[in-house]
Amino acid sequence: MRATVIHAPHDIRVEEVPDPRIQTSTDAVVRVLRACICGSDLWAYRGESPRQPGQRIGHEFLGIVEETGPEVRGLAKGDLVVAPFVWSDGTCDFCAEGLTTSCPQGGFWGSVGSDGGQGEAVRVPFADGTLVKLPADAASDDHLLTALLALSDVMGTGHHAAIGAGVTPGSTVAVVGDGAVGLCGVLAAKRLGAERIIALGRHQARTDIAKLFGATHVVAERGEAAVDAVRELTRGQGAHAVIEAVGTEQSMRTAVDITRDGGAIGYVGVPHGSGTGLDLGVMFDRNIALRGGVAPVRTYIPELLADILDGTIDPSPVFDLTVSVEGVPDGYRAMDERTALKVLVKP
Repeated sequence: MRATVIHAPHDIRVEEVPDPRIQTSTDAVVRVLRACICGSDLWAYRGESPRQPGQRIGHEFLGIVEETGPEVRGLAKGDLVVAPFVWSDGTCDFCAEGLTTSCPQGGFWGSVGSDGGQGEAVRVPFADGTLVKLPADAASDDHLLTALLALSDVMGTGHHAAIGAGVTPGSTVAVVGDGAVGLCGVLAAKRLGAERIIALGRHQARTDIAKLFGATHVVAERGEAAVDAVRELTRGQGAHAVIEAVGTEQSMRTAVDITRDGGAIGYVGVPHGSGTGLDLGVMFDRNIALRGGVAPVRTYIPELLADILDGTIDPSPVFDLTVSVEGVPDGYRAMDERTALKVLVKP
């Protein structure tokens, strides 16, 4: 089959690789219908996250079950399923608590020895604990499939940030980052009842999506100017809840500075760059809480799935460029050059 591999920074290739096969009794093989490129994939593409030459890449996909191992009970050949970006056994203490990303037997698609999502098919370990069945008729609805693909990562990650930030009905929320996760954070905050949502971003195409998703204000400035603008919008107090969806020192510093005393930051931006941007003394003095991390999207999929199916939320606008598997290298270039927000892959 054809699949995407990375050989070196800026060297993404689509190559012929062995077809996936059942290796353990709890595996399934899924034929990919939709995949995509994530902003976090760019850290490997840019050389900021190490990868072995020839390693698979991609961690977001949905598709059709083609084969199951003998111990798989909840899935059958022909089922339409979505995969969260981490597989998990569904039975350990962490999975029972909803923290599926801490499953001792779990792992990330594209890690050494595993399949990546940007290909024609994927072997899924612990299929019953990992995959979520979707309505069969969604397979013929192109728009719905695109919206459902967001459940594999960005919608659940934005939701995780909103939960970590303590978004409540009537609250004021600020979102640092205008990538797909930040935009889904806006959508999640709106879904949770936020009254005012301030989106920080400089690219009009992206801030237009933020407005579509529920942002009431847009702040295009950066650094101290952004802090001043948010403060001005909040009577000098800052936001009750702040979503940090970038992961740089500057973005975290901005998040702290625009948080209201007694408020909270939900951070889901993959940390990269130097330092942390955190001044614990400032956070201590102002009673600012910090919660977040790797989003356990498997836990969130059922409730978010219901809202996508009934039309309450539609994250599909974050996908603004579509490529085939063969076009994945072009998709990486487009996202790296910021001419695309999030690339959809249709094998």
